[in-house]
Amino acid sequence: MEDYNKIIESLGVRYLKSRNVRIGRPVSLENYYDVENTLVLVHKGELYFGDKDEMVKEGDLLFIPANRATPVSYGGHNPNKITQEAFLSNKERFYDLNRDQDPALLNDDNYTYVNFEAKVFDSVNFFASLDIPAFAITGNKLLADLVYRTIREDQTFEAGKNRVISVLTEHIVIEIVRHILRNRLFVEQLATNSTYFKDPRLINIFAYIKDNLGGDLSNKVLARVAEVSEDYVGQYFKMLTGINPQDYIEYQRMEMAVNLLRTTKKSIREIGQTIGYKDTAYFCRRFKMMFGIPAGKMRRRESLMNL
Repeated sequence: MEDYNKIIESLGVRYLKSRNVRIGRPVSLENYYDVENTLVLVHKGELYFGDKDEMVKEGDLLFIPANRATPVSYGGHNPNKITQEAFLSNKERFYDLNRDQDPALLNDDNYTYVNFEAKVFDSVNFFASLDIPAFAITGNKLLADLVYRTIREDQTFEAGKNRVISVLTEHIVIEIVRHILRNRLFVEQLATNSTYFKDPRLINIFAYIKDNLGGDLSNKVLARVAEVSEDYVGQYFKMLTGINPQDYIEYQRMEMAVNLLRTTKKSIREIGQTIGYKDTAYFCRRFKMMFGIPAGKMRRRESLMNL
């Protein structure tokens, strides 16, 4: 248990956004995907996820780890089946953001979303590193209440709002980890992470990648950082993390790209160059391959979410 406590202590948790969503027309997304962790509380209606269409009941929650493509269906039976790109281009046909009414009092199908980061050493997306699928969390009234309190706090203008949201989000992350441990879910992955997150050479690589996403991150450079041979560094990194270093670097770069799309007015070309892509067309191809939508539409999605 001490190793798990150390992992939790090492996590940097950051609240990103929350929203209440009211469904107008049933819809099924073939490939829901985000660089953020997503926690969904079902207030009323039906929610299905995964290849087997598992159901999340009212009062229960769905957790989708960052970087995990997952089929998700909202509303009743016979939903419109569309891709995430098509959905993001036509969201207003399927749902609207409910800002004014208490979701518990609505008759329509409605859900609350909370999106957050949970990173080890501010570098590694913790839940994504476990390589686990989306899963339902049932009968956890505490976690449901934390989600409900988070969005209620976000909708206030009280002093200390951001501090309260930060504390609530940290509690949400801890409660998800506790749920995994109590139910013995993905314990092998957790045990593996508790081992490799203590390796100082790997920690040095993570830190160097984070600080130099726009620069040269070839295996030759990483080998020098870790003080191992260039021939061995890729094998070493994959042995400890389960992913090769260049794939990990691309995930990190794309996470930064999404953050820049959300928080700046930089052009797509400038963003690509900032994260190390000299060829804008190649950056755009890789971005769409990873997220299923072009970078420009991702920026439009983020703007609409904040209306």
